Amino acid sequence: MRAISEKKRIVIKLGTSTLAHSTGKLNIRRMTNLVRVISDLHNSGKEIIMVSSGAVGLGTGKLGLSRRPGETKMKQAAAAVGQCELMHVYDDMFEKYSVTVGQILLTKTIINNPSHCDNFKNTVEALVSMGVIPIVNENDTIAIDELELEIGENDSLSALVASLSGADLLIVMSDIDCLYSDDPRINPDAEPIYVVEKITPEIESAAGGAGSSLGTGGMSTKINAAKIAAEAGIDMVIMNGKNPELLYDLFENKEIGTIFLAK
Repeated sequence: MRAISEKKRIVIKLGTSTLAHSTGKLNIRRMTNLVRVISDLHNSGKEIIMVSSGAVGLGTGKLGLSRRPGETKMKQAAAAVGQCELMHVYDDMFEKYSVTVGQILLTKTIINNPSHCDNFKNTVEALVSMGVIPIVNENDTIAIDELELEIGENDSLSALVASLSGADLLIVMSDIDCLYSDDPRINPDAEPIYVVEKITPEIESAAGGAGSSLGTGGMSTKINAAKIAAEAGIDMVIMNGKNPELLYDLFENKEIGTIFLAK
């Protein structure tokens, strides 16, 4: 296994809980720090591809709704508003560091179509070659798998993006420090697991349920993403997005979060 410091093409998945307050509105301080650190890693020569959650959550806040909508068409409306908000903020924040970003919206139909996959790969290669950071999200205004069934969540999407784009590493940033032997919110004796060489039934049973009220992903979706990444020969790290500075420690080969080793 190559050391994390040596990995060049990195997919970073940012969860809603990392980007937004519990109100659904942007966590400006955290996003500012994230953009600064990611821009610095980009300037150091890393090829960064972002998969960003948050469209529905931010749209919920922007529309002044007290909670995430329950009706599918209202979720789609929130996603339409939130996607504008999300990209506007990213564009404005990255511009301060002279980094250009571009948006790519995906659906399962695109991912399952070989010719469309080639188009996605070509777009990513072109953007990365020009020093642009692609920001990928599922098109929630059209694709409703995530909105209705919660099987199209962005953890698995990020693993598919990593596989299609030939990434060396997938980083999933969320509101948890690492994988635990049990749910630490319920069991105070839960032990952290820092390295997973193989995803066993025991590892899967340690995965909890849904995440925050604004997102759709829990630990179980991250385990599924790790399976996809491992099959594609890509290491995956789960880490807490609360302190973006920890990304520096990760790329200095320090023990941060949980690493799932590729096959």
